[in-house]
Amino acid sequence: MSGFDGLDWDKGGGLLPAIVQDADSLRVLMLGYMNTEALQATRDSGEVTFFSRSKQRLWKKGETSGNTLSLVSIDVDCDNDTLLVLARPNGPTCHLQRASCFPDAPGSVLGALSSLVEQREAERPEGSYTTKLFNAGIRRIAQKVGEEGVETALAAVAEDDEALLGEGADLAFHLLVLLRARGLGLRELEAKLAERQR
Repeated sequence: MSGFDGLDWDKGGGLLPAIVQDADSLRVLMLGYMNTEALQATRDSGEVTFFSRSKQRLWKKGETSGNTLSLVSIDVDCDNDTLLVLARPNGPTCHLQRASCFPDAPGSVLGALSSLVEQREAERPEGSYTTKLFNAGIRRIAQKVGEEGVETALAAVAEDDEALLGEGADLAFHLLVLLRARGLGLRELEAKLAERQR
């Protein structure tokens, strides 16, 4: 497998731990194990596949529940014996119907919100405020960002911390909607911020 030739399969008896992280929120979702066949199947299909130690066979996440994990990328740790899998979950990852097998695992609220905004733009569910914004067009969304920016600035000089945080949250939400209306998102914004840190 090109790019994975140096993996240390011997250390774990032919298995490598694979930590799965949500590509948008960066929340840790689960831990599984991969052998060479599971890694190849994951890369070939774009759906995360493990080697089940209890069933002693390949197991595609969601093969029964339908709650699959769509592959985004795979990274290898410095010892070449652990995989970090970035994926987009299609439903709850945990068999207990939770988003993560680690219920208190931290993640980016903005990342999860950005993903939801992207979903709202694609699906346009009736009754959704986000749908209403997208349907109103980019000028109206830009106007809302301007209004929320002014309200945030005013809260900073004339109101308490709670009001400032509330207005800041409104501004962040509307900015994510504006970015999405232009075909952009949090990933591009973060890339721009990272570029400026160099």
